[in-house]
Amino acid sequence: MTIALAASIRNIPDVAAAGWPMFLYMGIATFLFALPICLIAGEFGSTFPEKGGPELWVRNTLGDNFGFATSWLLWTILFPSMVVVASALPPLIATAINIPKLGTDNIFTLIVILVSFWGMTFLNRVLDMAQITGKWANWIGIYIPFIIMTILGVAVLIKTGIHPNSILHSFSPEKIIPLGSGAKSLAYFSPIALIFVGIELSSVYITRLKKTKEYPIGVLATLLFMLVLNLINGFMESAMISSAKINLNNIVQPIIIYNKILGLPSWFNNLFSILVTIGVCIQLSAWVSGPDKTMLASARDGYISPKLKFWKKDKFGDSPSIMYVQAIIVSVFSCAYLLIPDINSAFLDLVNATNVIYCTVYVFMAIGFIKMRVKEPNLKSDFQVGNQFMAWLIGLVLIVTIGVIMVATFIVGTLFNFLVVAGISAVIIILPFIFFHFKKPRWATEVKALIKDNSRK
Repeated sequence: MTIALAASIRNIPDVAAAGWPMFLYMGIATFLFALPICLIAGEFGSTFPEKGGPELWVRNTLGDNFGFATSWLLWTILFPSMVVVASALPPLIATAINIPKLGTDNIFTLIVILVSFWGMTFLNRVLDMAQITGKWANWIGIYIPFIIMTILGVAVLIKTGIHPNSILHSFSPEKIIPLGSGAKSLAYFSPIALIFVGIELSSVYITRLKKTKEYPIGVLATLLFMLVLNLINGFMESAMISSAKINLNNIVQPIIIYNKILGLPSWFNNLFSILVTIGVCIQLSAWVSGPDKTMLASARDGYISPKLKFWKKDKFGDSPSIMYVQAIIVSVFSCAYLLIPDINSAFLDLVNATNVIYCTVYVFMAIGFIKMRVKEPNLKSDFQVGNQFMAWLIGLVLIVTIGVIMVATFIVGTLFNFLVVAGISAVIIILPFIFFHFKKPRWATEVKALIKDNSRK
């Protein structure tokens, strides 16, 4: 479940672009970021086994205002992150139709993002997409492409070794540490950490384990598997591609290079592109109807004005109003590809904004976790990370690591990049507290009445 939630072939170019420091960044992201998140979520999930996830955990420990903020942030993460996901489609489509130049065209990128997200929104309105796609989505979009990329990459590395003009170029121990000219690689620390966001959601299954003490062992094994898989593929891509030519939103780029070196037919590139395109579209579909559930729950609890009709469900359990609102806002965010001509720069800005927003949720979780241990140490739980000292240590390690990620995000890049990421993040993080402040007590009563009337129809 954890691999299905967090593993994605989309992240390989980010790992590769970091060069030799990828080993340091992946190590920090795995053991000082993802592992504390999983352990905290594991204890939360067994202490509060009801449905709700991070929103419920934060609400129960930090109060309703932070609970609503968590709900809001988990929904609004969709806006920049879905532009990032959909931006993988233009290069894939361009390769599939043998017009590779389209993959780096800003206007084509914008059109594809708009068509794909709105298309998936309308499909989710009329069809039960979750039932249609079923379990084969992960095989098409994640496992098969990962297997193909790994096999071809290993074959190429054995045949040619590290290319002298590649990102890696040559090895020396100091290159692993991002100092001097290597400090530019810090721009990829945040995207690498983003590989693991959402990983906490698998903790809801902890109560199904026969022995909950095995949870940290399973999590550690999973994280090690993801660490190795991402490093192997990131290393092989960075050993073949120069930093000037890498395209962060082009998943198929390494496959094209591998096939050329190995002398495989060009149609293989087309087939790979089609497979991953289907997988990305399925992922888009899941996100169109997934994160809206958290705002739907908040709306039905009376935290949002009933006039917006966020509370109203369709036959698939989704809120049409929320789905259309998020499609409009995603369309606005996608205009970053027009405002920022450099596709790699636009991509990084959106990735970094996503990470800042998600990391804010993790800070809430860490603070709530420490508070729960201090204020209510005797709460019943099937799994605990350890004694009071360990709880403090894990919570503080996560907060400090997030602080390092944020610093790395903002110190690299231009002032314009900083303002874009900081502006997007600040607005999205502050808004829920403003909305909560102006919440009307009568909304909860009105929503309950509307839900009751609607159920009679």
